[in-house]
Amino acid sequence: MKSASVVVVGGGIVGASVAYHLASLGWRDVRVLDSSAGPCEGSTGRATGGYRAQYATPVNVALSLLARAKLLRFAEEVGADPGYRAAGYLWLAADEHELDVLRAGLPVQHAAGLAESVEVGPEDVRRINPALAPEGIAGGTWCPSDGFIRPADMLHGYLDAARRLGVTVEWGRRVHGFRRDAAGRITGVETDGETIGAGAVVNAAGAWAAGIAALAGIDLPVEPLRRQVVPTRACDLLPPDMPMTIYAGDGFHLRVRDGCVLLLWPTPGAAGDPLATHVEPGWIEAVVAKAHARVPVLRRAAIDPARAWGGLYEVSPDKHAILGTAPGCPNLYLANGSSGHGVMHAPALGQLLAELMSGRPTAVDVRPLRFTRFAEGDLNPVSELL
Repeated sequence: MKSASVVVVGGGIVGASVAYHLASLGWRDVRVLDSSAGPCEGSTGRATGGYRAQYATPVNVALSLLARAKLLRFAEEVGADPGYRAAGYLWLAADEHELDVLRAGLPVQHAAGLAESVEVGPEDVRRINPALAPEGIAGGTWCPSDGFIRPADMLHGYLDAARRLGVTVEWGRRVHGFRRDAAGRITGVETDGETIGAGAVVNAAGAWAAGIAALAGIDLPVEPLRRQVVPTRACDLLPPDMPMTIYAGDGFHLRVRDGCVLLLWPTPGAAGDPLATHVEPGWIEAVVAKAHARVPVLRRAAIDPARAWGGLYEVSPDKHAILGTAPGCPNLYLANGSSGHGVMHAPALGQLLAELMSGRPTAVDVRPLRFTRFAEGDLNPVSELL
């Protein structure tokens, strides 16, 4: 029977980061299992690549700042270019209520060390993104150090670096169950055709995490939520360094990537199969109408519905990650529920979980991310907008 000191279930960006950071702390015989045929076939490959530290809770700001520090030294540490570009995030408020919600996040961000986030008025907005129609914009918030990353390049970077440190990565390996001892510890991971002995297991299965946890008898409160994207055809109507621009009231946002403009608008998840990633034609019509009204120059852009895609968030009840051990199964570790922040926080989450598993002090206080917070009624506050 094969064996591993750690089996990481999930070869997306979070699982790859965990495996790399474990190996870099000296763990050996780390094995990553993923049911897909290869890298970037899950949620990581569908991510649009935003990075931000403008959050409303100290722990999320701290995760972003740790991740940013690691992005800045990613090439040196990992040996790949993560594509981090500080183009900024511009949040827009339509009225005083929305502006108050955005304002409320600023002292949290400043206290956590994000000194550069500021409130902006309508004139500032026009300067930062002159392509926007001015109607319906009361102001907003701006952080110039937010920006963009390249998820696929980060994933490949972590996987390659992990392999160089001896990590084994296996694709097309579906986990069917766990063997456990009388104390509840996992002793083996049952996969197609064999059982792998395991000293510890990390659940980094993204939108599929609840199903993996259920195999160990754990009720993990993480649900998949579909998000959709439609690009324009290649155009130069907006500058390539345009900041991510987000209308806080309804979440409509857009960015330029690879010569196209990506249009996004969060709507309720798919009916039927919760893991469906199709794109609805009616949604495309609605998001394009929003783009035409709010960014008039895009009326001249050709939309490319054939290249639209859907992806899945893994959402926890308080929209914060779950990090640490699972109750009742002391060698099952969770890195789940990032709620749309997984790619940008992956460098931080991988380091922090590796520190936890190694018995080291963590670079960020991860107590707000513990699994037991749900049973304890100690959830993180959820901002109405951020």
